[in-house]
Amino acid sequence: MVKAELEAVVKFERERPDVYGNAHPKSLLRAIQEDGDHLGKMSNKHIYSADQFDRESLLQLFRLAAKYEANPDRFSTSLQGQILISAFYEPSTRTRLSFESAWHRLGGDIMSITDRSTTGLAKGESLADVGEMFNNYGDCVVLRDTNANSVRDMMGALRIPIINAGNGTDEHPTQALADLYTILKWKPELIAEGSETQINLCIIGLPSKMRTVRSLLKLVALFPECFSQLTIVNDKNRSEMFDSGQLEQLQEAGVNVHTSDCLEDVLPDADVVYINAIAWEGNSFNQYGNQFHIDSTSPLKKDAIVLHPLARGAELCKSLDNTPHNWYFAQARGAVFLRQALLTCLVRRVERVLDIV
Repeated sequence: MVKAELEAVVKFERERPDVYGNAHPKSLLRAIQEDGDHLGKMSNKHIYSADQFDRESLLQLFRLAAKYEANPDRFSTSLQGQILISAFYEPSTRTRLSFESAWHRLGGDIMSITDRSTTGLAKGESLADVGEMFNNYGDCVVLRDTNANSVRDMMGALRIPIINAGNGTDEHPTQALADLYTILKWKPELIAEGSETQINLCIIGLPSKMRTVRSLLKLVALFPECFSQLTIVNDKNRSEMFDSGQLEQLQEAGVNVHTSDCLEDVLPDADVVYINAIAWEGNSFNQYGNQFHIDSTSPLKKDAIVLHPLARGAELCKSLDNTPHNWYFAQARGAVFLRQALLTCLVRRVERVLDIV
């Protein structure tokens, strides 16, 4: 007979509800009118930078992601017969698995590479030559590399789409897409016609070093009317906090940008708190702003949500996990549907899912 204490440990509930971060995507679906033409324009493009997106294309992409999330069982063959080359030359859990989960859930097949030393690159083969081979083997490539130039080096040789899944300290565009998708799913009235709803966004991180923050700021600049204020929190001065052009892009878009080195001062007014501490540099990572951390005792607004690209360290305490502030797990879950939508567009399968409710 199984001991009671062991039985209690090994048993789990499959239907355990997601109490926190569980906004239903149908509200976002209703807020955006379907227009497949914008999605079709992505079919002959690589996904390299958050700068390449326009507002309308993003809204349609978010609508398709919401459609997938609202009816996950209705779409299982969109990518049938297609092969994804998943090449991750830098450690990854969420990004790699969410891309592969997204592809599998839509019926596609995957070839996965997780170690550069097992490829021709270890023998000195160029990325351009690798890209030429990829043309023969797959229908789409997802590449993560510690080298900021790797994606661009491969793009010129490819006749199939490639997605930048994080290139050094440069960008992580699909993470930013998932971040903004989460915010709009939480509060879809931000994009409702004639809406005056705005939120105060607080980003704890270093834009000049963190690719997740860098890409998110580029998307924020496309929706300036949604943000009453954007506050960047770090212990650097402005010259070190921003790379050339980052602050100017936001200001030219009309975003009200503030900076602060005191987290306690800005948290009470923040509606969305986005926190990160890790930046990949070379073949390893550095942590910035180690004195900035939030937990269940932090002075958060009652209805504020917390986002984090994960993996987390001491900056995000587990004491927030079982509070309504926790939207970082929903953020990671929603990334699968966002990537399903993007992949569908890139391999020219959008017509299979349009007009389906």
